[in-house]
Amino acid sequence: MNPLFDIQIADYEVLAIGVSAGGMVVLTEIVKSLKPDFPLSMIIVQHLHPHQDEYYVQYYNRHSKIRVKEAEDKEPIVRNRAYFAPPNYHLLVEEDHTFSLSVDEKVNFSRPAIDVLFDTASFVFGKKMIGLVLTGANSDGAKGLKKIKDRDGLTIIQNPAEAEFSSMPQAALQTAQPHHIISVSQFVEWLKR
Repeated sequence: MNPLFDIQIADYEVLAIGVSAGGMVVLTEIVKSLKPDFPLSMIIVQHLHPHQDEYYVQYYNRHSKIRVKEAEDKEPIVRNRAYFAPPNYHLLVEEDHTFSLSVDEKVNFSRPAIDVLFDTASFVFGKKMIGLVLTGANSDGAKGLKKIKDRDGLTIIQNPAEAEFSSMPQAALQTAQPHHIISVSQFVEWLKR
């Protein structure tokens, strides 16, 4: 049995996901798997076109049993929601468990950047946080996943061998040495338990 299955998801508060190229299919699988009483806040940075409209949020909402929305500045983070970083904004987590948005310079050629979310969220949530890096064609998320691990959070990557674009999970593997390397189907199975 997968050792991830020994871990109770309800022991955590936040699941933060970083995804880029090839991410729509795997994110849809994950969002579709969530139970209506999903006990965590899910916060997602997906690399999008800077002028992307809200169609992608509507798309995920149609496939989800929990509410999916773009995060708003100063919005309180609540459980049983899936939040996306808005296009062309970095998404940060503040100590009072609210979001803030930033138009600071790109990080890893990206805004929003996964590393920015992972770093700020892990500072706030520490061992109550899960970080997941999925398919992508750059190294965004690798340093942030290491921060999550250094702050005693749970770190997971998609198996690079099954990712449509392996660069991002491979970089996270080398930089963060995550706790678990799994297929998306295994991760979905764990979320459903």
